[in-house]
Amino acid sequence: MIRDSQNALEEGARAHREELARTVAAGGSFAGWRPAVETVPRHRFTPGFYLPAEELSAQGMTWWEPVTAALDPERWLRAVYEDQTLVTQLDGDEPDWKHPAPRDGGIPTSSSTLPSLVLRMWEDADLADGQDVLEIGTGTGYSTALFCERYGSDTLTSLEVDSHRLDQAAGALYGLGYTPDLAVADGLYGYWPSAPFDRIVAACSVRTVPGTWIAQTRPGGKILTTLGGWQFAFARTLLTVHDDGTATGPLLPGTVSFMLARPHQAPAFGNPAHWNSLLHDAAPTTAGHPTDWLTDATEEAFFTRFLVQSALPTTQITTIDGITHLIDTATGSAATLTPDREDLLVRQAGPYRLWDRAEEILEAHQTAGRPGPETFTLTVDPRGQHLHHPHMPTLTTR
Repeated sequence: MIRDSQNALEEGARAHREELARTVAAGGSFAGWRPAVETVPRHRFTPGFYLPAEELSAQGMTWWEPVTAALDPERWLRAVYEDQTLVTQLDGDEPDWKHPAPRDGGIPTSSSTLPSLVLRMWEDADLADGQDVLEIGTGTGYSTALFCERYGSDTLTSLEVDSHRLDQAAGALYGLGYTPDLAVADGLYGYWPSAPFDRIVAACSVRTVPGTWIAQTRPGGKILTTLGGWQFAFARTLLTVHDDGTATGPLLPGTVSFMLARPHQAPAFGNPAHWNSLLHDAAPTTAGHPTDWLTDATEEAFFTRFLVQSALPTTQITTIDGITHLIDTATGSAATLTPDREDLLVRQAGPYRLWDRAEEILEAHQTAGRPGPETFTLTVDPRGQHLHHPHMPTLTTR
């Protein structure tokens, strides 16, 4: 009876994999990955995960529902083979998937990334047979398995900072015959025992590209990573490492986001009302630019926010009761944007005028014709991380 049930599961999973392959890897640049998608059983890497309920909880938080094969086998298998990200951990707490419980709120800290993004990540890394590759962020191990299925296990090292996550990934990978080098390590430091690498591919976002990655990449090798920050804006880059210890490369088109590496996540900033108290004596001015880039879901607005984030890398933005707060815990600067009929009233305090700086970037971007990410170049050197555009000021993050 158990064997029949297992056979039925595997047969159903095979049909779902074939459909997933048709959906995400049938054409275009992903065509070469179709056999891997059809072969690798994603369900073996995701015994349980959380899906958000349609309605918020009584506290106004996301209500996370656990999904496992034991609780609802049809829902579990269907979700596994949809092109979606599956949250596997909240707030760093490892779930007991044999006895899972719903969660009222929580911040995702680990996930199985949607398959189409995994394929884009590997494809954009410009891989070739025989290259030594470092993957930052094993996660569930599904992306690792896709690489091993196509390129083999011998040249891949994969790092995961969470030992529980790696234990589960290792069990699934080795159980399927994939044998990459795995290690529990903070990927921000790379992995010297296996260096140098031809490719470093990060399945997490970083605020700045670690110098250790450049040091561990062969000259001519490449680093693919997503740049993130405390305003939840992202951009991807493919850097080529040079023999002088610097790296340069373009920003890549499209909107892609990964979770920030845990040491790069934003600090708690406290009570916005306390920060607002710094502004009591600040004379209001009127905002000179619209703020649709703060909330719009368009790619242009998303990238505009990334540019502002690059200019204000330690600033966080939150909106409460219609008032937008800019809070910089590093410098003690603050600003608020308050709707006033058809205008926005701005108050600023602290050593840096945060909104003035944001408007400088908005003005420069508009004057340059609102260029997209693919027109920008990133340079990383010992002095910092520099975002260049021929018609805009260089934005440097240290």
